[in-house]
Amino acid sequence: MTSSEAPPAPTALIVGASRGLGHALAAEFLDRGWNVVGTVRDTTARTPLHDLADRSSGRLSVEHLDVNEPAQPAALHERLAGRQLDVLFVNAGTTQHQDTPIGKVPAADFTEVMLTNALGPMRVVEALEDLVTPSGLIGAMSSGQGSITNNTTGLRELYRGSKAALNMFMRSFAARQSGGRRALVLMAPGWIRTDLGGPQAPFTIEENVPRVVDVLLAKRARPGLEYLDYQGRTVPW
Repeated sequence: MTSSEAPPAPTALIVGASRGLGHALAAEFLDRGWNVVGTVRDTTARTPLHDLADRSSGRLSVEHLDVNEPAQPAALHERLAGRQLDVLFVNAGTTQHQDTPIGKVPAADFTEVMLTNALGPMRVVEALEDLVTPSGLIGAMSSGQGSITNNTTGLRELYRGSKAALNMFMRSFAARQSGGRRALVLMAPGWIRTDLGGPQAPFTIEENVPRVVDVLLAKRARPGLEYLDYQGRTVPW
């Protein structure tokens, strides 16, 4: 590269980007000049991410990944081999039984939510971490409801538990990275009006996603794991 050439644009991989927050994150990174790889779960359906890719002048590519399928993170790694990531952010998530006490949640539904919200994201992180630059960022979408300290009301117990589990697993991952300079983050994006958040949520995607991306980009300068909200404030574990 000569002195007159611009450095290559950084690349973000957004896992779970077909719609909602993940799609908005992909769009925001594109707007900021990044290249983006976004994943979708269903290979047969066209999603808003595909429409965004069509308008991206080749800067957004769509990949298939179901975080609940154990072999798929490794397969995605093979397809991305040789590509350098500056941000890996796992957005996949689901919820069920929002008003059901945890002891009454059917085992199959418990397993599905925990798999999608906790185990699946960690499989992705561990499978793809070596594609992320040493100065890059690895993160996952948590929730303020994953905070044990802040749980004073109960409710949404299965969802809360799955996000608390994700937080614990990321802390274990971080402990295994002790001494490294890579930045790690668990993000609490605020209560946003999405299919998951519901129509009563106080924030819109347009309000909070740029704030979330601001926090993610700032976090790259600080090694180690932090649990942060959309304003960059620390969330108590």
